[in-house]
Amino acid sequence: MRPLLSWVTIAPKAIRAVLLTVSPLKLQNALRLCTSSFFQGDSICNGTQNKRALLSDPQLFEDQFEELVTELTERDFTDPALADALTRLRQALVYNSPGGKRNRGLSVIGSLREVLPPNQLTQDVVQRALVVGWCIELLQAFFLVADDIMDGSVTRRGQPCWYKKDGIGLDAINDSFLLEGSIYRLLRRHCREQPYYVHLLELFTETSFQTELGQTLDLMTSPHGQIDLNRFSMERYKAIVKYKTAFYSFYLPVAAAMYMAGIVSEEEHNNARHILLEMGEFFQIQDDYLDCYGDPAVTGKIGTDIQDNKCSWLVVTALEIMTPEQRAELEACYGRHDGTSVEKVKALYNNLQMPTLYQRYEDESYQRLQKLIASHAQNLPHSVFLNFAKKIYKRNK
Repeated sequence: MRPLLSWVTIAPKAIRAVLLTVSPLKLQNALRLCTSSFFQGDSICNGTQNKRALLSDPQLFEDQFEELVTELTERDFTDPALADALTRLRQALVYNSPGGKRNRGLSVIGSLREVLPPNQLTQDVVQRALVVGWCIELLQAFFLVADDIMDGSVTRRGQPCWYKKDGIGLDAINDSFLLEGSIYRLLRRHCREQPYYVHLLELFTETSFQTELGQTLDLMTSPHGQIDLNRFSMERYKAIVKYKTAFYSFYLPVAAAMYMAGIVSEEEHNNARHILLEMGEFFQIQDDYLDCYGDPAVTGKIGTDIQDNKCSWLVVTALEIMTPEQRAELEACYGRHDGTSVEKVKALYNNLQMPTLYQRYEDESYQRLQKLIASHAQNLPHSVFLNFAKKIYKRNK
């Protein structure tokens, strides 16, 4: 032990490299790990616990954010003439990127821990996974800033939408472009020398375009001021969900981790995509259900899909099973903002037993997912997909 402790005191960079490789599941055994051999364990102890060693992936992820903001706004461009623009970039980053659940960004390092052995999770590997995870969070921020403008939304994550802040307005459109551009600045600075760099570039650009196509379908299906339930169908709904939500929320983080781990087989990516798009579809259906039936005290938001004329799972499912009389009432009330109309739509949903239908769908979806994992994840750890499933199935917010 004495030679090891002596070595520790003169090798701080190596210590940090090892500490960053600690799996969150092993952190509870930190004391035991401190006494293990450097070449066999995931941690080193020099007599006092290193605070960094006890950080979970979410904590490491949060710590990375300010460093990346500083990098983008102080170290990337240094021309004094850009000072005002870079200050605005910092404001847009700090306001719009934090505050979410971080599931997308954290899924990169989480998936990478499942597909790489611990001895390959070096400091640099973990650091790049955190950066790529934040790139996905920036992509989300880019989409949301633009989406709020198109939807005329007022609040986002418990605060005014970025474009609603004093002095911002429609200049937020350009801010959304800055957020998107930041993704590729970070990928270039951190991953350019890696063999998977081009794969990541293609993955992000392809996913962005898929999401934008999904948003186009959504806008065309529920145009402002035009309520036409004939536009709604289960086929259209699933297309919107697949392209607007599932690709970037579920496939993107896992695919990024796969490329970073050297998994480039088209067959493996197709198998993963098949599973993850199914999961993404359920996630959005669950979101639609919670919009109407969730407890605002738990979800943190008051649902407005009915008032906003959204093509949601509830309305397209109801349209498939309701009587002509019920449809006439739905057409008279859907997309209206008065409380009476909203309550009538909710009463229709209850009469059609939508909660029961949803519970049945959830159970069937989970069974279907298990079969997909068994048949398509033959060469990938099942835990990559099961970890996702645990986060979303039976959730209430």
